[in-house]
Amino acid sequence: KGVEAIVGDAKAWVASPRHATDAVALDGLGLRRTTQLEEEGKTAVVIYREHRGLGIIAMRDEPRADAIKAVQQLKALGVDSVILTGDNERTAAAIAGGMGMEFRADMMPEDKLNFIKTMAEGGGVMMIGDGINDAPALKQASVGVAMGSGTDVALETADAAILRDKVTDVPGLIRLSRATMANIRQNVTIALGLKAVFLVTTVFGLTGLWIAILADTGATVLVTLNALRLLRFNPERKA
Repeated sequence: KGVEAIVGDAKAWVASPRHATDAVALDGLGLRRTTQLEEEGKTAVVIYREHRGLGIIAMRDEPRADAIKAVQQLKALGVDSVILTGDNERTAAAIAGGMGMEFRADMMPEDKLNFIKTMAEGGGVMMIGDGINDAPALKQASVGVAMGSGTDVALETADAAILRDKVTDVPGLIRLSRATMANIRQNVTIALGLKAVFLVTTVFGLTGLWIAILADTGATVLVTLNALRLLRFNPERKA
């Protein structure tokens, strides 16, 4: 809601417009001004002392340069994205609207946590965050990803970190994960398939024991070579 401090011999507050209104420190004109600023996508805070407004400060978190591109790539991968923010609804709508995303506003850390729990009931959920307030949700998500420039708490809580601090690395991470799982399934199929074939042929006397042993060794070589293909995988390449 805000912070307070002793300035001189009196208390001073920096708080949200809602909290300032409750404290009778924001009049109608000030409320209209904060509403206008919020509709522009800015976060407004009110400075007041002893129920007397002193001023309004407007701040805006600009989306990262590659944020829109990352959202588009996620959609192409079949991944829906939602903004979870503590900002008010007007500010959140202005930011999310520019990126074509859904949003949930006025969320406290526990609200983000509960939202992730609800989403997880329908399948896997990836949470991306960089702040202390994101830590509980990062822990709750199926996969928590912290941005490299995030707080130590977020980095320690997350399962993975985007070291280059590029949002487009998130869809790249998903592409690499999917390619890895596909490679694992291929290797399991190759290994078990060859073993099954030579087990049957050996039982029926069609191949000798040493041929079966060589085939087993060959399967190991094949799955190793197949796994090494991932070294050439480019996560930035669009699927």
